[in-house]
Amino acid sequence: MPKERVQKLMAQADIGSRRKCEKIIEQGRVRVNGKVIKLGDKADPEKDTILVDGERIHANHFEPIYIVVNKPKGVLSTNKATDGDNRPTIRELIEVPGHLFTIGRLDADSEGLMILTNDGDLTNKLSHPRYEHTKTYKVTVLGRVSKATVEKWEQGIWLDNSRTAACAIEILESSKKSTTLRIVMTEGRKRQIRRIADILGHPVIRLVRTHIGQLGLGTLRKGAWYQLDDFEVEVMMMRAEEIKDIRRKRRERKRKQTS
Repeated sequence: MPKERVQKLMAQADIGSRRKCEKIIEQGRVRVNGKVIKLGDKADPEKDTILVDGERIHANHFEPIYIVVNKPKGVLSTNKATDGDNRPTIRELIEVPGHLFTIGRLDADSEGLMILTNDGDLTNKLSHPRYEHTKTYKVTVLGRVSKATVEKWEQGIWLDNSRTAACAIEILESSKKSTTLRIVMTEGRKRQIRRIADILGHPVIRLVRTHIGQLGLGTLRKGAWYQLDDFEVEVMMMRAEEIKDIRRKRRERKRKQTS
C-alpha cells in the first residue's frame, strides 16, 4: 500500500474531519514509529505504527462514497446541531455510517442540491475558490431587478472587507413584485447571495441550489438522496458553461483596476 498523508489516514480511521486531524498533528499528539510527526508527513498503515494520544489507529479500507441530497428548507447543513438547536441536520437524512464531509453548505433557510462524501481531497477541490468550481442557484428576490443591478452584482460587491468574485447572472422571470435569477458562482461565502441581495435592495424570497458543476437536481424530491455513480461524479467535476463568462468578467475587472 502506498504511503498517504497521516491526516488523511486519521480521517479514514474516524478520528475526525481532515481539519481536526491536522490540528491534532500540529499539537504534537501523533507519532509514527515512535517519532512525533509534523503536518504533511506520510505513513503506510500496513507497515507503520501510527499512535494518536498513545493509541494505535487502523485506517479503514477507503471506498469513496458520493451522495447527492435535496436539502429541504429548515434543515441544517451540518453533521451535528449545536446545543439547544433542535432543527434536523442533513446528516440525519442519510443512513450511511462513517464520517461524511459536506460540499457546499446551504443556510437553513435555503434548499437544494448538496453533496456529502468521505473523500476529503474532492471536498477541498470542489469547495476552494482557486479551483473555479461552479455552483448554480435559482434565486427569487423581492422587486424588479434592473440590468444595471445585475451587472453590478456580476462584477463583484464589497463584502467582509473584500470584493466578491465575478459571477454570471441571468434574469429568468421578472415582475414588479419579484425577480427570479439564475446565478452561477465560483465562491461561497457565508450567506453570500442573501447578503448581496440585501445590499442591492432586493431581499431573497427563495434560494435553491440547482447544480454543483454540471450535476443537477433533476427530479430528486426534497429530503431524498442517492449515491452517485462514476459518470455522475465526472459530471459534477465539470464546470458550468458560464465559467467562460465569469472569467471574462474577471479579466475586465482587472483591466479596470490597472488602467
